[in-house]
Amino acid sequence: MKLTRLLPLALATLLAPTTLLAQGGSYTVQGRLNPKTPATKAYLRYWVAQKIVADSAEVVKGRFTFKGQVTDPMPAYLFVLRPGTKPTGLANRSYKLYLEPGTIKLSSPDSLPNATLSGTPLNVAQARLATQLRPISERAWALGAAFRNNSPKLQDTVFAADQDRRLHAAWDDEKAGQKQFIRSTPQSMVSLFVLDELSYNILDPAVMGPLFDGLAPAVRNSKLGQEYAIKLARARKLAVGNLAPDFTQNDPNGKPVKLSDYRGKYVLVDFWASWCGPCRQENPNVVASYNKFKDKNFTVLSVSLDQLSGREDWLKAIEADHLTWTQLSDLKGGNNEVAQLYDIQAIPQNLLIDPNGRIVAKNLRGEELSQKLAAVLPAAAQ
Repeated sequence: MKLTRLLPLALATLLAPTTLLAQGGSYTVQGRLNPKTPATKAYLRYWVAQKIVADSAEVVKGRFTFKGQVTDPMPAYLFVLRPGTKPTGLANRSYKLYLEPGTIKLSSPDSLPNATLSGTPLNVAQARLATQLRPISERAWALGAAFRNNSPKLQDTVFAADQDRRLHAAWDDEKAGQKQFIRSTPQSMVSLFVLDELSYNILDPAVMGPLFDGLAPAVRNSKLGQEYAIKLARARKLAVGNLAPDFTQNDPNGKPVKLSDYRGKYVLVDFWASWCGPCRQENPNVVASYNKFKDKNFTVLSVSLDQLSGREDWLKAIEADHLTWTQLSDLKGGNNEVAQLYDIQAIPQNLLIDPNGRIVAKNLRGEELSQKLAAVLPAAAQ
């Protein structure tokens, strides 16, 4: 499922600021590539005070060095610039490592994706994970590159749809590999970081809870562990089977609308925005389900994460996408109060709420929405 992360930076998912351990000091990253590798510059990217920092170093005869200080170990991504490409180009594949006190060594006989990592505890664990995932990562990269290299016309064909399906299957395999690493390496802080990364867009407590509970006590009780425990507790309050928190928000005419006004009906609370491509692509599916089930004790309540400056775009999108049900927004963008109440970190997302106000399903997309409604509204399936 495609999602739009509410943070505007493309690297936010990879470089989310975290504190792994209460330990700081000096680090050195020593890189050694094949001298024949066509690389001119290396970039190291990481977060400081909610901003991405890009450090750079010249690559001379395949070698480069980074030095710095960290208050706490942090994740970073290494990019090597090849002739004819830009630092932000998709052709520049990254290599994940952790900046922590000590000397971090990275070497490769050919390209960066085939590098080996050593030297410090977190990076030894990260190297083990990267080795385990490499076959899957290579498959995903090849599929993604093939899709991007298609012409725009070909990207809209059945062939491209099949490529997209295979790419998502590779991503699912990668996630499964990450979860297996967490189970098999419960004593490593890297497992906690990977768990946090897997939970970045959507934290499913039924899946992530057992993984967190299986970590070593020292890892769970770390600063990052305590922060994750808070997020997990919040997600559990919003789990399927619990009462959906009530809220009030205005429709386009300024009329306050309460969720509890819809008690006695099945309600799909749908989070979206006019600027969100995946949301707009999903809207026809929501429209189809609404039209099919609207006379069967079902309705939709949309919550837009548009900003005040985008109010006209929001209204135009409602009309263009034929969203004829109630629309709500406080026009605060990612700070939408209902989105914060429901811990929405990416869109589109939705919750199906039963007539008693309990959450019965989450993030139903495509045919899943229609199938679920047919199951809970038996008369509509006739």
